[in-house]
Amino acid sequence: MKISHRAEAVAPFFAMEFGKRAAELEAAGHHVVKLSIGEPDFGAPPAFLAAVRDLTDGRPLTYTEAVGLPELRSAIAEYYGRHFGCEVESHRVVVTSGASAALLLTCAALIDPGDEVLIADPSYPCNRQFAESHGARVRLVPTTPATRFQLSTALVEQAWGTHTRGVMVASPSNPTGTSVPHDELVRLCARVRALGGWRIVDEIYLGLADDDPDGSPPRSILGADPDAIVINSFSKYFGMTGWRLGWCIVPDDLVPVMERLAQNFYVCPSTPAQHAALACFTDESLALSEARRDEFRIRRHLVVDGLARIGLSVPVIPDGAFYVYVDVRSTGLTSAEFCDRALREAFVSLTPGRDFGHHTADDHIRLSYAASSDELTEGIRRLGEFVAAL
Repeated sequence: MKISHRAEAVAPFFAMEFGKRAAELEAAGHHVVKLSIGEPDFGAPPAFLAAVRDLTDGRPLTYTEAVGLPELRSAIAEYYGRHFGCEVESHRVVVTSGASAALLLTCAALIDPGDEVLIADPSYPCNRQFAESHGARVRLVPTTPATRFQLSTALVEQAWGTHTRGVMVASPSNPTGTSVPHDELVRLCARVRALGGWRIVDEIYLGLADDDPDGSPPRSILGADPDAIVINSFSKYFGMTGWRLGWCIVPDDLVPVMERLAQNFYVCPSTPAQHAALACFTDESLALSEARRDEFRIRRHLVVDGLARIGLSVPVIPDGAFYVYVDVRSTGLTSAEFCDRALREAFVSLTPGRDFGHHTADDHIRLSYAASSDELTEGIRRLGEFVAAL
């Protein structure tokens, strides 16, 4: 069977590969500390799970509109107004089968073959895969600790070329857990808009971002750039990874385009997940999610302090999400060697930097602190023994 060039060009997602190897070791009887996957250990809010149980009463769960239940779109729009400081019209909200489907739709809507797209290096690998699958030439822009491993206005201006059509930014970021300072993100988006480019801003981890230095809560880019395309998800802040439900907020003229694409790509998001997701926006569920956000900050300090204690450097302290980007050059191992040996010898699963780009790929690993504090403590202890024995 002849495989398409598109499929042949797609690299493995190493976070998932190491997760698969960790599961094999566990099946063989080993206790593996799994710090490779960005999956909160809390699970979905109880109110959501109760709503799911209520939906299994035999009622017909038919297709919804391709862009989602109207009441869920309204709830998401209200949530953005209350939590992220921007007013969003509900008709601009497109509910999707996870944030991945939102990225799929937006790339399909915006990219023609040969278009150049700017993405930070390091960054979430699937973003460039979505863009390249639609014919884009992705330009990975090397970043450094000086810009918190994020794109800046200056970096975008330097990289912008004749065929550049837009940028993809994630703030906070996977794999670094770092944000673009809000004022800088506003300047970056304004400059791209002036250049005639589109802006996809991944806000999947915005609900898990720290407050601003002045104490104000995290702000969406939509408050300053209403024509930006924003991606978000129920997976991280609400802990609903396996339910595959996300959304995007798009300009008016993109709504019918997204609807046509969704109709043809997957008909509609999961009907029971959509109905139950309304329970995520109750005061009870939101208070629980905020408490979990606080818990992630506690875990971050546990991990960052623990890594410093065992001699591993975190060049930029995260301010959101649940990742740290760790420099392993002091060990004499590449990131791939470090992750491979840490799994085989210490039974700790991590992700090598080659998942996230090229510039720092051999020097850095990603550690996810989405696991429990007990597991994180044990993982740091094992890594300390592993590093000391090198």
